[in-house]
Amino acid sequence: MTVLRLFNFLTRKKEVFRPLRRNVVGFYACGPTVYNYAHIGNLRTYIFEDVLRRTLEYAGYKVKHVMNITDVDDKIIKGANATGKNIHTFSEPYKKAFFEDIKKLNILPAWKYPEATKHIKEMAALILKLLKSKLAYKAEGSVYFDVSKFKNYGKLSGLKKRELKIGARVDADEYEKNAGEDFVLWKAKKTAEPNWPARFAGEARPLWGRPGWHIECSAMSMKYLGASFDIHAGGVDLLFPHHENEIAQSEGATNKKFVKYFLEGEHLLADGKRMAKSAGIFFTLRDLEKKGFSPLAFRYLALSAHYRSQLNFTLESLKAAGNSLERLWGFVRMLSGSQQVFSRLTLPRSSGGSDASQKLTDFRQQFSSAIFNDLNTSKALAVVWKIVNEYNKKPEKFNVGAVLSLLYDFDKVLGLGLREVVQVKPTKEILALSKEREKARKAGNFAVADEIRRKITAIGWQIKDTPSGPELIHA
Repeated sequence: MTVLRLFNFLTRKKEVFRPLRRNVVGFYACGPTVYNYAHIGNLRTYIFEDVLRRTLEYAGYKVKHVMNITDVDDKIIKGANATGKNIHTFSEPYKKAFFEDIKKLNILPAWKYPEATKHIKEMAALILKLLKSKLAYKAEGSVYFDVSKFKNYGKLSGLKKRELKIGARVDADEYEKNAGEDFVLWKAKKTAEPNWPARFAGEARPLWGRPGWHIECSAMSMKYLGASFDIHAGGVDLLFPHHENEIAQSEGATNKKFVKYFLEGEHLLADGKRMAKSAGIFFTLRDLEKKGFSPLAFRYLALSAHYRSQLNFTLESLKAAGNSLERLWGFVRMLSGSQQVFSRLTLPRSSGGSDASQKLTDFRQQFSSAIFNDLNTSKALAVVWKIVNEYNKKPEKFNVGAVLSLLYDFDKVLGLGLREVVQVKPTKEILALSKEREKARKAGNFAVADEIRRKITAIGWQIKDTPSGPELIHA
């Protein structure tokens, strides 16, 4: 198995990836909270998680990928109440839009997409375990996690014991960074809020209410991946309190290590400021499409920076990314067209000399070294452009099929749609004209060859003569 190194936020260092089970990886990613359309900062995180999943599969692992859908929380309830809808009617369009977005971005579908409201029973069972182990307590109809009772609280975020606010409680799903307060596991029933019955220890009647945000991910991840699994990924903004609280809840309930590797993707900035709906600074994928950009141009832009580096988004940078992607697609179309012409004209073509073959082997090694070194997509893209440049210098030295095959192989990780690039196939008429022209050219009848070229051009094709044979390119 290939050596893959990932930066683990638990240890704050790059580590060799070793799964808990041989060849099978349990991978959980925090998914969308469906109170609005996902902004492209969210989508950058999902692209990073997709590259992680693709890289694991490229390395030969089978991946059990779970991504949750948060369909009940403070923000969803606020939005539903403001529009006079129930939470499901309110959130459904945003959930649908999320799946449309990830499809457009070539993000592979997860194995499971558990929704919070369908896992209330699992959350209640987890809370009961925490109550029994004295890590949680009841107060005013709610249940809270006592952070002072969990000895390793703060190990992910670096929060120190002295920063804990003993006895202080917070009911909001999201709160200030480094606020070491007891967080809510189960929120007491309130008017104008959805609620469910849960029976914990000692109640004569069910305790009506709803789950806190943090307990959702613990319950759903462990249901599908077990008490301990390999990788948990998300945006760096979730490091505290969300991921920290997940560790406390899960390990407090099971006495087992929750996750072996935590990976966190950095912020996308908009003109130097963090992209966030709360601040009104954000673009959606629909916004970009309305401006004429391809969704995959944004994917290319996301890949151009390392996932642990902040990326400043501008429309100019997106335009540049789109231009680069179009060039790459054009190169693939050209290679694909050349391959078809060679096969149909039965003309000799280069098999690729030993030097060219060695270069392709070297490029494969360089790509693997980049992507297996903590998902260095910017270096991996640089390798792709090395291939393009080397081929364009001396196309006759390379086997077209081998170059295409290598690019398609790399795209298993990059997900830029190289195989799906629309290739207009030359018609029988075009192929016949090209073959006739090649015969005339070889016989020295250049006037006839030029006349046939003009006919081919008039039909919308260009013909390029190379030392290894003609190439047909759709204009």
